[in-house]
Amino acid sequence: MSDGDLHAEWLRRAEKHIPGGVNSPVRAWRAVGGTPLFFERGVGAWLIDIEGRRYLDYVGSWGALLLGHAHPLVTEAIHAAAARSTSFGAPTTLEVEYAELLCSMVPNLERMRLVNSGTEACMSAIRLARGATGRSKILKFDGCYHGHADSFLVRAGSGALTLGEPNSGGVTASTASDTLIAPYNDLAAVELLVDKHRKDLAAIIVEPVAGNMGCIAPAKGFLAGLRKLATASGAILIFDEVMCGLRVGPAGAQGLYGVDADLITLGKIIGAGLPLAAYGGRADLMRNISPEGRVYQAGTLSGNPLAVSAGLEVLRHLKANPAIYADLDRRSRQLGDGIAAAARENGLPLVVNQVGGMLSAHFSAIPVSDCASSMASDAKRFAHFFHALLKHGIYLPPSAYEAWFVSAMHSDEDIERTVAAAHLVLPQVAAMPAK
Repeated sequence: MSDGDLHAEWLRRAEKHIPGGVNSPVRAWRAVGGTPLFFERGVGAWLIDIEGRRYLDYVGSWGALLLGHAHPLVTEAIHAAAARSTSFGAPTTLEVEYAELLCSMVPNLERMRLVNSGTEACMSAIRLARGATGRSKILKFDGCYHGHADSFLVRAGSGALTLGEPNSGGVTASTASDTLIAPYNDLAAVELLVDKHRKDLAAIIVEPVAGNMGCIAPAKGFLAGLRKLATASGAILIFDEVMCGLRVGPAGAQGLYGVDADLITLGKIIGAGLPLAAYGGRADLMRNISPEGRVYQAGTLSGNPLAVSAGLEVLRHLKANPAIYADLDRRSRQLGDGIAAAARENGLPLVVNQVGGMLSAHFSAIPVSDCASSMASDAKRFAHFFHALLKHGIYLPPSAYEAWFVSAMHSDEDIERTVAAAHLVLPQVAAMPAK
């Protein structure tokens, strides 16, 4: 078989039984073209595909692998837990230890409930907000992705944005009518919506650092403004930190920006790459959750011992080694600055956004601060950039609208290697006609 044929053959096999051949849309590479790679294993900052090729990984399971692939702390914890049982469907002491530790690390996380995915966490937080307030409407932001629950797919980022289908089929008009949309970083628009729907507004949900239209930081005063509007209207402020929690800093976005949320959703890093997420916040709100209260949420595999054991080791490691965050920020900045410098040398308009261990590069001449400006970037140039770097063994997210992730396993040499590859390929990108 010639190079690449093996991936194409596996994709053909997958497409017979899996929609699009993938179990999550962005994996299909529709935004960049070509045949998606099938991977066999990962080690540290590196991925190895089924043909044995190695790639520096800046996807990191979409931000989950802060400690890189197959970290010994994680794999040993999984092996030990699996030997005891893969699931109990009953309480375990591990869940208690995990909750105690996570609550000690995340501001305003007084009580919490473990679930299996970020989608489930955000869906549950919204149900809790509605149950606690007796109100029906929620306010979200264009380009922010909170999973695939119906309430969130009125206009979404990530895969739905990439596919050009911001309104998903299967979402009813009545469900959509309860979701309000505002542009990210536009506090004036939020004020208008809150004023109009004040009596019906249950929650404002936001990615405090957006990661599904590229990495976009909150404008100065934006999060504080949301806090003020939520308090004044009686709405619940929910920070969706599934992606940025424990990545942009040791206390997440709340700690980084000094703004308190009422409820927080977490995922990815807290499960070390296994299916684990959480929602929680103020104790008075969490008392509404069954069996204490009337808001129902349950899950057979919630608190799964494999995921909890792996996540517990990651949390312990991060709490004992806070210097990891300074290194993440420095290397991410080094990567972004290096690519931006290479673009300038070639007269190529490029905007790099970076917060902690998250960043993104947009082929654009204007600042990228919301969904509209992200969508205005040159996706065709990004697709060329993606494939050109892939030939040099650099694996980026296969979409112009996704954040990149640096792990604690990326070395200075890895960053230098990536920047050097960018210097080689950006002249080709610059030669392309602008869109």
